[in-house]
Amino acid sequence: MPDVHSIVNEFANKLRKRKIEGSKATSKQTAELLRSVISQQRVPHTNQAGALINAISAVGEQLIAANPVELAVGNIVRRILHIIREEDLSLATAGIGGLNIPGSDDEFEDEQYDPVLPAAAAAAAARSTLRPPSLQTLLEDVPHSGAAPHTSSSGVDSEGKSKSADRSSRSKTLKHNVIEAVNELILDISTCHEQIAEQAVEHIHHNEIILTLGNSKTVVEFLCAAKEKKRTFRVFVAEGSPRYQGHVLAKELVSRGLQATIITDSAVFALISRVNMVIVGAHAVMANGGVIAPVGLHMVALAAKKHAVPFVVLAGIHKLCPLYPHHPEVLLNELKFPSDLLDFGEFSDCMDFGTDSRSPLLHVVNPAFDYVPPKLVSLFITDTGGHNPSYIYRLIADYYSAEDLVLQRRPISSS
Repeated sequence: MPDVHSIVNEFANKLRKRKIEGSKATSKQTAELLRSVISQQRVPHTNQAGALINAISAVGEQLIAANPVELAVGNIVRRILHIIREEDLSLATAGIGGLNIPGSDDEFEDEQYDPVLPAAAAAAAARSTLRPPSLQTLLEDVPHSGAAPHTSSSGVDSEGKSKSADRSSRSKTLKHNVIEAVNELILDISTCHEQIAEQAVEHIHHNEIILTLGNSKTVVEFLCAAKEKKRTFRVFVAEGSPRYQGHVLAKELVSRGLQATIITDSAVFALISRVNMVIVGAHAVMANGGVIAPVGLHMVALAAKKHAVPFVVLAGIHKLCPLYPHHPEVLLNELKFPSDLLDFGEFSDCMDFGTDSRSPLLHVVNPAFDYVPPKLVSLFITDTGGHNPSYIYRLIADYYSAEDLVLQRRPISSS
């Protein structure tokens, strides 16, 4: 297999040069890269989870530094770190109590008691007690605990299996379970558009007017899914100056049989009173329920709030960022090329330096994103269902660990 370092460096260069655009493509390729890192990572007999966490954290720091604006990279890194912790806790619990987990491998029933596991399980249990239970956790069946297998003083159980063999088997089981969970994560990212689109019929009704801005694949699939359910509606598409992504979106909608009307960004407030709902995509969803979205959406959100029009954001779970907008690692914006606003050579006479200035008299600022505060958002529709902005914190507790908000490596025991 190719060297992991070369693969990581190549992917980091693509992120640095902005050759990968879009949260979905970035998330999927990041997860596939980290899966390769896990599969080729050699783990010790003790503290296997710590070795995997250190390896993922090291790679994650490099990828995040390559493109800090693309928050999806950090989201996937933290999701996989959470997966490692959860799988390690599951195996530790099975090893301590001799639990017979339904659907697990038979080797869990005979797993040897490991004296290193109680401390890890106790720490994980302490973290869990600080986290309020989710509805999914309350509905899950709690397995019945059994007696731990008898171990002789020589370190060999009644079946002759040594502790080192057990630890080696557990290390392979941990990597296998983590890779399987990462495969499920990649599948969820690949199918997030379809899962969100399935909910379209519940939110779009006959003879409505929908307003959107920018070019979002999730929005296209959502609107087309409503049309397939025999919903008749019209779409107002703000052009999204200066990159005019709205033109691309409108052509896509028309090619798939939807009625679309292109309007200028400055006409949003004038036409918002005729709109029944605003449906937009997002670049990232922050921990406080705020949204980082294409530039111009804050203006649309303010207009929708003024006229009491629902402002609905479509976003996959991979766009959920566990950080707050004021976090020092979060860069809310990125400046695009000035050529999007002015042609080369245009206003060239204004670019001359002044007599008493060391900088040009004319500056061209072309930001890529807007920040929409949570008070302007009515509803989030994700691949797991609809959620209010105030519920985002609960999703973060389910998908991320508090220890991973700041990526850092932990020491690995040599024993």
